[in-house]
Amino acid sequence: MPTLLIVDDEPNVLYAMEKGLRLEQLTIISKQTARAGIQAIREHRPDVVVCDVRLPDMSGLDAFQKMREIDPRLPVIIITAHATTDTAIEAMKRGAFDFLLKPYDLVELQQVVAKALELSRISRVPAIYDQTPKSEPEDIVVDRIVGKSKAMQQAYKDIGRVAVQNVNVLILGESGTGKELVARAIYQHSPRANNPFLAINCAAIPESLLESELFGHEKGSFTSADRRRIGKFEQANTGTLFLDEIGDMSIGAQAKVLRILQDGRFERVGGSETIQGDVRIIAATNNNLEESITKKTFREDLFYRLNTYTIRLPSLRDRLDDLPGLVEYFMNRFGVELGKRNLRVSTEMMDKLWEYHWPGNVRELQSTIRYAIIRATSDIITPHCLPEYVKPNTNASVGTSAKAEDGGTQDFNIQLREYIERLIVSKQPNLAEAIYLQVDKILFEAALDFVQGHQTQAADLLGISRTTLRARMQSLGMTVTKTTKSSDEG
Repeated sequence: MPTLLIVDDEPNVLYAMEKGLRLEQLTIISKQTARAGIQAIREHRPDVVVCDVRLPDMSGLDAFQKMREIDPRLPVIIITAHATTDTAIEAMKRGAFDFLLKPYDLVELQQVVAKALELSRISRVPAIYDQTPKSEPEDIVVDRIVGKSKAMQQAYKDIGRVAVQNVNVLILGESGTGKELVARAIYQHSPRANNPFLAINCAAIPESLLESELFGHEKGSFTSADRRRIGKFEQANTGTLFLDEIGDMSIGAQAKVLRILQDGRFERVGGSETIQGDVRIIAATNNNLEESITKKTFREDLFYRLNTYTIRLPSLRDRLDDLPGLVEYFMNRFGVELGKRNLRVSTEMMDKLWEYHWPGNVRELQSTIRYAIIRATSDIITPHCLPEYVKPNTNASVGTSAKAEDGGTQDFNIQLREYIERLIVSKQPNLAEAIYLQVDKILFEAALDFVQGHQTQAADLLGISRTTLRARMQSLGMTVTKTTKSSDEG
């Protein structure tokens, strides 16, 4: 169970934070002085710290420095009640995870703490899963690389060769093959393993905000820039930055990344100060970058800078020898999480898993196993627990065309096309957004109905955070009537 340490000398702030951040799977320790907080780190080894700047016995910045000496990878969130944020910015430069101003917004605090806990987990838990038999079952809390196939043995060799070298790495592979896990493994086996590791999905952030996220911005550089922001490149100084889906990055942002790779320098958005950084870049994409270069959507010079060493990950259908090990791993992991230990897969269900072509790769298999465990009503998981799309008798040689020929899929495509055409004829404004909203509403309602309104399980089923689920539900005007306090509190 992860542990959060809160260091603040105001009892009412401690009480409010403990109440607002209290989760079923989170232990919270609170201290009112810097020295007590530092001692708590030695004794309890927390996963994340929230620390006030002004403490009675020591500056929060000095305390932060001592905390990082004890645990260099410990994410520390700085909070301050003062209008000037210079001290907090200095803390960010030194490696603080984030800073917030008092009075803080509870939702924002919850989101920042959740991100810090996730970073703590992925930086500490080995990315490669040890499949040797153990006398005691392991509580698996994060994704790991699983596999002994020839294709995966080559990937392990590549990780070992490049991890110790201070060079940039490009990871290529289809969606769901585990590119972020490989980036984690490279970081964990590198000389920078005790320095920051940050990850950013270039496709998940709007183009207008991506440069600010990467390089930071100065106060007043754009409409909502109410204070200076330290970007990921600055936060990751001396460490490793993983740029996922770099093939979707804008040409403008690509130019700045290229400069960093060339001489380690950049400027914040709206700023003139040149900042020198020392960051190792690991990039990943499922795009064909050579084709993108031809289309002028990706810079050729950036490609060659990133392509110092390339690791190509196999699809799941190209390493089906690993399927039993992956199934066992996900069964153990989600069995622990969902309180359904000691389940086993029937021979018939395993046959269905062998037959399916897995276009979504390991990520799809993970979702499928979790879905099946949720549906299981006995100790043996049978094919009736599988999602409908896995049950047809398809295989790798048939490929995606078999799925397209399925009558149910055809009916859905026809109905969707007719609905879209009706909207076009009616001159529906913002057509794409209208479609997305309708699909999201159906998807979220179905997921929530399936888990009887349990928001945490619905979020996991959808592959998103609970905060994202709730925010999206609110934007869709949805309410959950089946949730009970005991089933979804925290």
